[in-house]
Parts: sequence; C-alpha cells; structure tokens
Amino acid sequence: MHNMTTTASNIAEYFTQQHELMKNGADVITAVVGELSASQQFVNNKAIILKLLEKLESETDEVKLDIYRQALEAVVQRTPDDIIS
Repeated sequence: MHNMTTTASNIAEYFTQQHELMKNGADVITAVVGELSASQQFVNNKAIILKLLEKLESETDEVKLDIYRQALEAVVQRTPDDIIS
C-alpha cells in the first residue's frame, strides 16, 4: 500500500512540475516577443526560435534550460512547415 501512495505522489509531483514548466515556457515566449519588439525586430516564429536557440546556447542553469527547451518545442510544434514548390 505504501508503494502505491509513493507512486501516486511521484506522478502528481511530475505533472505539477510539467504544468509549471509549461507555464514558465509561455512566460519565456512572452518575454522573447517583448525583447524582439523592444529591439524593433520582426516578431515571427523564426525570430522567436532563433532567440530561444541563443538562450539555450548561453544558459547554464538546468532548470532554465528545461524551460527554454519546452518553450522552443511549443513554438516549433505550432510553426507550419515551409512549402517547397
């Protein structure tokens, strides 16, 4: 019975952490859009992806890296593929 309680607790903790990462990922995307706007750059998915890649390359904090990866994944998943004719 103790194992079931521990397992349930671990699963709940995992989903809580994932929720926080997703929330933080959205905050990061919002901040990146703000940075791009403030520097008078075009704000499109390509610019957001490039900025997130820059952040991933320069960051050393593992938690922030996870958040940046989550944000990058969200942007890439919502970016339509280029159509080559």
